[in-house]
Amino acid sequence: MKATGIVRRIDELGRVVIPKEIRRTLRIREGDPLEIYTDEEGEVILKKYSPIEDLSDFADEYVESLHKILGHIACVADKDVIVAVAGIPQARFKKEKISEDLERIINEKKMVLANRANKDTIYPLLEREGGQTEYTAQVIVPIVSEGESVGAVILLSKEPNVTMGDTEMKIAQAAAAFIGKQMEQ
Repeated sequence: MKATGIVRRIDELGRVVIPKEIRRTLRIREGDPLEIYTDEEGEVILKKYSPIEDLSDFADEYVESLHKILGHIACVADKDVIVAVAGIPQARFKKEKISEDLERIINEKKMVLANRANKDTIYPLLEREGGQTEYTAQVIVPIVSEGESVGAVILLSKEPNVTMGDTEMKIAQAAAAFIGKQMEQ
């Protein structure tokens, strides 16, 4: 654990303000759920709560099936990181922070079908990609649970002659709807 040097007092209602700099760095927005942990030494730890991460084993199996059926890279992301990936080495993607573009697409509940061959914008998936992407086609479908956008199902291709269309979009929509329903149970 890293000390920040910032000290805050608890108010009469038991609230503590998380400084703006820390919220910005950790992408904590108003309304984001936080999980509270304690340890034996009396420390209180706040962690952003991800309902999709609770389904990470299920998401791993689901993206593996999508990859086997479609032959494309398949991912599930929450609003912060990639939770599950198939079709490329997991170590390269899993738990990586998503790009601001992807976070915006998720928050806006926007669906994306893009093909480089059609001169469509291919959005970077990871923060570390810095706006550059090596993909030639992509589908992004937000996962909505109880009316709230909580993540996305993503299909990607690096193959130069591959384009994605209605089939990939419908399969990603079905996957996102199914995962969203699983989270509501």
